Amino acid sequence: MKVSVTTIALKELDVDMMVVPCSEDHREKLATSLKALEDDGVNRALEDFTGKKGEAVVAYPSELNSRRLVLVGVDSDPENEFEHLRDSAARGASTCHDLKVETAAIVVPSYLDNAEMSAQALVEGFVLGSYRFDRYRTNSSSSFKGTQRLVVHSSSNDKAARKGADRGRIVAESVITARDLVNTSPDEKTPVLLAKAIERSGEKYGYTVSVWDKALIEDEKMGGLLAVNRGSMDPPTFSILEWQPDNAVNSKPVVLVGKGVVFDTGGLSLKPTKDSMDAMKSDMAGAAAVIGAMEGVARLNLPLHVVALIPATDNRPGENAYVPGDVVKMHSGKTVEVLNTDAEGRMILADALSYASTYNPELVIDLATLTGAAVVALGKFVGAVMTNRTDGFESRVADMVTAGERSGDRVHPLPLFNKYGEDIKSNVADIKNVGSRAAGSITAGKFLEHFVDYPWIHLDIAGPSFLLSADSYRSVGGTGFGVRLLLDYLRTYSNPKKK
Repeated sequence: MKVSVTTIALKELDVDMMVVPCSEDHREKLATSLKALEDDGVNRALEDFTGKKGEAVVAYPSELNSRRLVLVGVDSDPENEFEHLRDSAARGASTCHDLKVETAAIVVPSYLDNAEMSAQALVEGFVLGSYRFDRYRTNSSSSFKGTQRLVVHSSSNDKAARKGADRGRIVAESVITARDLVNTSPDEKTPVLLAKAIERSGEKYGYTVSVWDKALIEDEKMGGLLAVNRGSMDPPTFSILEWQPDNAVNSKPVVLVGKGVVFDTGGLSLKPTKDSMDAMKSDMAGAAAVIGAMEGVARLNLPLHVVALIPATDNRPGENAYVPGDVVKMHSGKTVEVLNTDAEGRMILADALSYASTYNPELVIDLATLTGAAVVALGKFVGAVMTNRTDGFESRVADMVTAGERSGDRVHPLPLFNKYGEDIKSNVADIKNVGSRAAGSITAGKFLEHFVDYPWIHLDIAGPSFLLSADSYRSVGGTGFGVRLLLDYLRTYSNPKKK
C-alpha cells in the first residue's frame, strides 16, 4: 500500500473514502470543524455519530472531493491512546474493504499532541486492518485487490506526521512479512524453503544471510536440533541473519533467536488434531517475527548491530524419531533427558542460545510459541516475558513491557526464581525437557536459562501469535506478534535518550 502525507484542506482531498477518527470526548469539537465544510451529507452523518468505540457512520458528501466519508469511534480511555488509534484505523480499513475503496485518506485528530506517533499508529492500524491472506483462493470473482493508496491528513506539523507515517508503513509491512510466513502452507515452508525465503529477504533489504545445512549443523554438534529433526524427511537448517551498519552504537551485538519449528505434530508424543495440531503451521511464529523484525531494522536503518539466529526443523513421528527416554547431548555439552517429544521448541532454542554466546552478545532476546501454559496464564492477546536475574534485569523487563504498551504487542512478566528449576532436575541427565503441569511456561524458561551466560530475555508468544478469529487489526491466522514489539524495543535501545 502506498502511503503519503498531506496538509491540504479536507475539502480538497480527492479520494474514494475519507476516514475521520474521533472519540466521544471530542465529538463536539469534530462537529464544529466538519460543519465548517458546509456539506449536508456530512452534517447528517454527524447527527448519528457518538464517537463510541467500534462505531462507523458512512456519509456521502456533495461538496467534497472525497466520494465518501466515514466517521469512526475511538475509545476515550486515555491509557493506550495509540492502541485506540490503531483500532479505529482498522475499523476504517474494514469499512473501506467492504465498500471496495481503492484510495483512502485518514485524518490525524487535531486534538492529539503527538503528530508523529499518532500518524504511525493510524497507518499501522489501517495497513494491518486491510490485511487479507488470499494466496490459496481460486474462486474469487472480484477484481478488487484492496485499498492501494492511503493519504494521511495532518492539520499541522506535516514533517512529524510524515516521519511517523513512513515508520508506520515500514513496521506494518514487516508485520505482514511475518503474517505471510506463518500463514503459508507447511509444504511450502520446509526448513530449506524457509531459509531460501530468508535469503531473498536479506538480498532485498540489505542484511546478510548465511544458511547452514545439516552437515554444518552436525559439525557444530547441535544435538537438540538434530534430535527433533530425526523423525523428519526434510533436513534442518540454521540461518544466521546480520545487520551491521557503520554507525552502530553497540560494540557487541544484540542477538535475536526465533523458534523455527515449521510444523509440529508433537512427534511421538502426538498432539490431538482439533484445536492443536491443526494450527501447528504457526509453530514457527517466533522465527517469522524475527525475520520481520530484521527487515524492519534494516529498512528503518537502525544504528544497531543485530544478529538473528533461526534453527528450523519440523517435528514428526518418523521411523527414526527421537523418543521419550532419550538422552541428548546439546551444543553446550549439557545432557537433556527427553520425557516429552512435544517439548521440542526448547530443544532447538537451547542450541541456538548456546551458539549465541560465540558472539559475546550485549543482549539476547528469543521469541517462541513455546508453551500452552502461557496461553492458559495470559490468554490470546498478551505474551509472557522472562529474564535471567543478572545486573539490570528489572530494567530489561520494564523496558520490554513499556515497548509492548507503545507498540500494541503487549507482554507481562513471569518470574524465573531458582526454586522453579528444581522441577526440571533429571535422575539420569543434567536436566529433563519438561517439568510438572504447574508453571509450565516458567519451567520452560528455566530450561532455556541453562544455556545462557549473558543478559537474556525470553518471550513466550504462544497465545497472541495465531488467532482463530480476527480482533481489530489482528488478523485471523498469523498475527505477526512480536515484530512491532522488537522494533519498538530496539529503536529505543539504539537511542536511550528517547525512552
